Amino acid sequence: MIPIERIRTAAERARPHVLRSPLVPVEGAMLKLECLQPAGSFKVRGFFAAALATPPDDLAKGLITVSAGNAALACAYVAHTLGVPCRVVMYDTAPAPKLEGVKRWGATPVLMPRDEMLRWLADERWRGEQEIFIHPFAEPEVIAGHGGVGLELWEDVPEVERVLVAVGGGGLISGTASALKAVKPNVEVIGVQSDGYPMWPRVFEAGGPVAVKPETIADGTTAPYDARMFELLKELVDRWLVVPEPRLKSAIPELAAKAKVVAEGAGALAYAALEQLPPGPTTVAVVSGGNIEPALLASLLA
Repeated sequence: MIPIERIRTAAERARPHVLRSPLVPVEGAMLKLECLQPAGSFKVRGFFAAALATPPDDLAKGLITVSAGNAALACAYVAHTLGVPCRVVMYDTAPAPKLEGVKRWGATPVLMPRDEMLRWLADERWRGEQEIFIHPFAEPEVIAGHGGVGLELWEDVPEVERVLVAVGGGGLISGTASALKAVKPNVEVIGVQSDGYPMWPRVFEAGGPVAVKPETIADGTTAPYDARMFELLKELVDRWLVVPEPRLKSAIPELAAKAKVVAEGAGALAYAALEQLPPGPTTVAVVSGGNIEPALLASLLA
């Protein structure tokens, strides 16, 4: 677990720049709307926490990260806010709104095919770049910053008994669970993925890395396996739920109609999984992001 004092320090560092995201009730549960954060996802919490922990002379060199989308947007937004340069290595198939958002915040996207991008990350090629590299999910300060979600949940819903979180690389659920379990050890933390990319459930079934091809609208959850996250997730996630892709697609218009919330695929996963759980315990589902491609949203609303 990430120590609670480290989480409190990281969350306080990021606090002036992030939203204390609201909670809204829906169908016997509550939704924590991280989709309303600056740049549209929870990722700004961790990136502000990590960037502001960087010595000023190093920070002035700029930031660089690698991302399918939301970490790219967060890194670009954080760099813009702090007045430093930014480059982001992205899939060449990144959704247009995320690519356009990176450019809008003044950052430079570096586009690569997925396999090449994963090699760039695995081979640590970022060590040869001049900017300060922030890992999109495995950097401890990033995880600690995401722990602000858990602190807010405990403060706002002290009776919380279970929390559902969509999982990509694992940074959000690791930070959230570390914070919650430090103050309320019996809370149940449930990780959620789509059957279009059920990497982590398969990893834990196999006891190690597995090959999974992404075939999901939850592009924000298609991060690669990272061995550093294995033990952390094994310790912190109490169980896993897998959402069928058709259910995920129906959850997005449901959220818009019932909760007046616009969520991307990854953002809707935790809500979509609620129907697999029996009613009763006080439950919160984290809506992690809202950066959905307009054409996709329109097709799902039709």
